[in-house]
Amino acid sequence: MAKKRAIPLVDLNQFTKGEEKDKKTFIKKLAVAFHEIGFVGVVNHGIPKSLVAKFYDESNKFFALPIEKKLKYEIQGLSGQRGYTSFGKEHAKHSKVGDLKEFFQIGQEVVGKDVIRKEYPKNVYVRERPLFLSTGTKLYKSFEKSGSHLLKAIAIHLGLGDQYFTQKIKNGNSILRAIYYPPISQEPESAIRSEQHEDINLITLLVGASAGGLQVLNLNHEWLDVVPEKDEIVINVGDMLQRLTNNYLISTTHRVINPPKEDWHKPRLSIPFFLHPRSEMDLSCISRTVTASNPLQYPPITAGEYLSERLTEIGLKK
Repeated sequence: MAKKRAIPLVDLNQFTKGEEKDKKTFIKKLAVAFHEIGFVGVVNHGIPKSLVAKFYDESNKFFALPIEKKLKYEIQGLSGQRGYTSFGKEHAKHSKVGDLKEFFQIGQEVVGKDVIRKEYPKNVYVRERPLFLSTGTKLYKSFEKSGSHLLKAIAIHLGLGDQYFTQKIKNGNSILRAIYYPPISQEPESAIRSEQHEDINLITLLVGASAGGLQVLNLNHEWLDVVPEKDEIVINVGDMLQRLTNNYLISTTHRVINPPKEDWHKPRLSIPFFLHPRSEMDLSCISRTVTASNPLQYPPITAGEYLSERLTEIGLKK
């Protein structure tokens, strides 16, 4: 008997290539998923399997470098937003115990003469792996394109028009993160691979990890295992989108648990893409989501101000 899915599944082709009725079906299914659980699986997402495989390979080879070489790419003053962040530095906002992970982040390569270019630090080139950054940048652009379709569908559902997010995410402050969870060599004091948390951004797109462990907390306060099927990516609502919609779309708590003790020797590699808007985007709650039964939940703030607050909370920004 097939195991019941923890999250719904949608087909992006319905929206990008379907008839009008197919598009409406997709929009409704996506909106229900984001409203009721905050997570959805997506097939036919348009992200090339070969590109994902190549970046996985490059990432594994980067993390296999000696620590003294990796530390050359941990750039002070960037709050972990570009380059390498060493093991145990990031923690959930409610915790002071570092997660059992290290990671590398690739940011926006600005297209055109956009003045926002000056806001972004340069990406970090890894001399020992000359294809790592260029492969990651290609994957970044592919994720960005798929994510834009999903946000377009959500904007239509919210009655904002299909172009609502277009300029807000153009050359946005999105991040591609390669996360490496090393083998566990001794009993962890209190940390797990990634403590329960919510994402900061608008939406997160995640290609299947090299090992299990991802869990989401449903409305019944049950932890459910998310096991993506072949060629499926997992999408979740981030806090910025939850805030923008006055909690109508929900940013669901999730975590990555440690494997059973017999599998401690197995590492885990995960590649999430955190889709952020431009820093000047106003995250004030959309007026139509503020009602008598759901009064205003948040004060006004820009995306840049909110990101700065959250990076401090999770220990990346001092």
